Amino acid sequence: MNTVAAPQEGAIRVALLGCGTVGGEVARLLTEQAGELAARAGVPVELAGIAVRRPDKHPELPPELLTADAEKLVTSDEVDVVVELVGGIEPVRGWLLAALKAGKSVVTANKALLAEHSADLFEAADAAGADLYFEAAVAGAIPLLRPLRESLAGDRITRVMGIVNGTTNYILSAMDSSGAGYAETLDEASRLGYAEADPTADVDGYDAASKAAILASLAFHTRVTASDVHREGIADVTAADLGAARILGRTVKLLAICERVTDDDGVESVSARVHPVMIPRSHQLAGVGGAFNAVYVEADAAGELMFYGQGAGGAPTASAVLGDLVAVARNRVVGGRGPRESAHAALPVRPMGQTPTRYHVSLSVADRAGVLAQVAQAFADHGVSIAAVRQSDVGDRASLVVVTHQAPDAALESTVDEISRLDVVHEVVSVMRVEGEDQ
Repeated sequence: MNTVAAPQEGAIRVALLGCGTVGGEVARLLTEQAGELAARAGVPVELAGIAVRRPDKHPELPPELLTADAEKLVTSDEVDVVVELVGGIEPVRGWLLAALKAGKSVVTANKALLAEHSADLFEAADAAGADLYFEAAVAGAIPLLRPLRESLAGDRITRVMGIVNGTTNYILSAMDSSGAGYAETLDEASRLGYAEADPTADVDGYDAASKAAILASLAFHTRVTASDVHREGIADVTAADLGAARILGRTVKLLAICERVTDDDGVESVSARVHPVMIPRSHQLAGVGGAFNAVYVEADAAGELMFYGQGAGGAPTASAVLGDLVAVARNRVVGGRGPRESAHAALPVRPMGQTPTRYHVSLSVADRAGVLAQVAQAFADHGVSIAAVRQSDVGDRASLVVVTHQAPDAALESTVDEISRLDVVHEVVSVMRVEGEDQ
């Protein structure tokens, strides 16, 4: 079995790691669109080899391209660019570091690896004068990372907020439209292929947290890792939460929210978080349904920008990979380099407890005089201002909904904890953060 196929003179030679849903599309498009890609890149771009775990399971691919030895392939003298679509941390991290140290440029869609080890990868790329591109790591086909890295490099970005996981957006959209609960909607999403057999990374927010780390790093010129991102999933979101949101003209979305925050002393920091929120139905993100992604960017000069499209899938993600590949090929042809890591701001990451947020708190309380005063006093004791209150009778009890003004998240959490211990409160029915409204 050959590790590397015979080269075409003058071509940019590509080693492909992984040939699943996305990798298969990349291999197909490299072959079917070879002429157009050559015209765009300035030279032919062709596959030198494809590393897969079990080459005998890929009869659709030319056998001379297949190998199980990824490490040998990425360091071959016949390879110029490594495209990584395997996913995970190890052994992929070792393969890509070896490739970069050998002077190969790297194109990857590996959000988990970038969210934890981008510093190591960028340092290796800089030392070797190689490129590191990763547009496909966040939001699939949507051109998002390149605008943050390049188009907005001269602006000051203050906020990046978006729907970056199609599975959770499909589930919440379906719950909103049907009134069904979380468990049955997840089952339906799995049946239709919108959710993986093990949906943990999606529904528990891990996937979105990795993407938030990448977005925050690029937007704020600061190294942010997935462990810096506050993460909550959607498993506790109920049909009642969606119903309450609907009454108030809102809906519920799982958002990645990255902000440049300035405290009272003028000290700047970065906040990065992923959690369900209520947003007004008039907000641009509220109308993003199904498995689509959308990201809302706020910058000082550019103002408000919206990026929308298919955030996953073989063909859409392959489109982003090939865009990076053409850019890398052009750089190699002219002897240039793409954008490097920009971490010059080195802002501290603000803990979630210190991050300003707003709460929507739904309570089941005793239906008698003085209850609202006790609840309001608990908010006041923690320095949390109330923006709105709605009360309705439910049998011999009352339903009380409180929406707060902005306050440190820890103060809001402490307030809810105290309220839950009041004798007049039967139950804290739900607590959800609110975004997209005046503070």
